[in-house]
Amino acid sequence: MSHLPFSMPDPSLYTEEEVTQLVYKFYGKARKDPGLGPIFEAHVIDWDAHFVQMINFWSAQLRGTSRFRGAPMPKHIALPDLSAELFERWLQLFRQTTEELGNPSLQQHANAIASFIATRLWQGYQMSNYPDRAPETLHIT
Repeated sequence: MSHLPFSMPDPSLYTEEEVTQLVYKFYGKARKDPGLGPIFEAHVIDWDAHFVQMINFWSAQLRGTSRFRGAPMPKHIALPDLSAELFERWLQLFRQTTEELGNPSLQQHANAIASFIATRLWQGYQMSNYPDRAPETLHIT
């Protein structure tokens, strides 16, 4: 996934430390969540490697670095029994995390990217897993 259609990444607005905090704090919440936690725990084999991947992803999106290598869509499509509610919960926890970080620019930019990602992954998931159903939209506020 290359840079997404939002404000351009800007390394002067967000530090690597902020990106790292975002990833660790968000996944700390997600892993404890009754709905999301079991999914992550069942499918993330190596948390250290996952953190590196996610830090690289968010650094690319927010700071313009080029360390991320990956294809998120196939990995998410392969997960069983995902729902709009799970994607909405993911977004809710993500937004709580960005708010807690105290950088309004990061909060706005990261939240816009996260909303776009959740919508795209949910659309792709539905097209792949439920091709005969009318797609369900996420309720993003």
